[in-house]
Amino acid sequence: MNGLSDVRLSLRGQELEVEQERSAAPTLPCSAPSGLSAWSLYWHRLRTRKALLELTAEQLRDVGLSREQARAEGLKPFWRL
Repeated sequence: MNGLSDVRLSLRGQELEVEQERSAAPTLPCSAPSGLSAWSLYWHRLRTRKALLELTAEQLRDVGLSREQARAEGLKPFWRL
């Protein structure tokens, strides 16, 4: 093998490791209770996003969000992640 092939093999190995880490990680971060149907999940998102819009500045600080972040999340449609 020449040096170029060694570099390609090591780069490909790194790519495979990254792909394995991504596939092992949960794909959808979700705080909703498990076992919900699609409609129940949509309803949960709708309610929690509306509640997020109603939090006070102190409550937002407690959960570690700025007003802009809360507004951006709260205004998302229920079908979007």
